[in-house]
Amino acid sequence: MNTRGSHSWRVIDIVTAAVLGVACGLIFWMWNSVGYAGFKAFDALTPGLGGLFTGIWFLGGTLGGLVIRKPGAAVFVEVLAASVSAVIGSQWGIETLYSGLAQGLGAEIVFLIFAYKKLSTTVAVLAGMGSAVGAFVLELFLSANFAMGLAFNVIYLSCMLVSGALLAGIVAKLLVDALAKTGALDRFGAGRERFQQEV
Repeated sequence: MNTRGSHSWRVIDIVTAAVLGVACGLIFWMWNSVGYAGFKAFDALTPGLGGLFTGIWFLGGTLGGLVIRKPGAAVFVEVLAASVSAVIGSQWGIETLYSGLAQGLGAEIVFLIFAYKKLSTTVAVLAGMGSAVGAFVLELFLSANFAMGLAFNVIYLSCMLVSGALLAGIVAKLLVDALAKTGALDRFGAGRERFQQEV
């Protein structure tokens, strides 16, 4: 098999990644109000607990990586989604793009480790957690979270990891499996895997 060819982007990969990015951007935009309200409410109960609401913002990277399975897919979809969210109206402005890049890179590293091959639920969960780590590291400096103390950061990171695993990892895998069943992903690895399982 030509490894270089298998990692080259096709036109359909670019178009699909763009569609996923826009769709996730709309999801982010809707979550900006609901998720942030939950974030603030839980953070008021226990500082750092708001991290449980962050996972939806990591969805683009995991979804892009699971569907496209090419280098850069997780970053592309997550950054595009962040851009759409920022353009439509995000309370964080340009910082949304920084977050998209950090979160996308976190997921991308996980997909790279597994060489963009057959991607299981475990890999999806790890990618969601990778996005959480990327977001956490960025916020240590961008939001000066390092000044919040050890207890806050341990709770916050733990909650982000759980949220990333569930809301980005599991949800993305369920969405990809559902799309594969419809035949929409027949030209992608996820669709071919589904076909092989049914044969």
